[in-house]
Amino acid sequence: MNHSAADEQVVERLVPVWLEEAARHDARTAEEVREGWRRGALSGEAARELADWVTARVTDTGFNEDEGPAPDGPVRISVADKAAVHRWLAAQGHDV
Repeated sequence: MNHSAADEQVVERLVPVWLEEAARHDARTAEEVREGWRRGALSGEAARELADWVTARVTDTGFNEDEGPAPDGPVRISVADKAAVHRWLAAQGHDV
């Protein structure tokens, strides 16, 4: 599956947020993943975690406050952003 430059921009916007959040839970592993990201490579496990994270963090759903998640994170993540990250990961050869 191909990804676009727009998909890559979404990934570049969201990966630092994901890594920052991950570092609060496991700093050493997050730093290892960050180093891989800087080299242009994510492990299969890191790719799955990114896919899961972006899915769980979708905040721009069109729901109102009573229906959907509160956008309490540092960035807004739309359903389209989630799809872009998944496309990008698939284009990198990851099974997500």
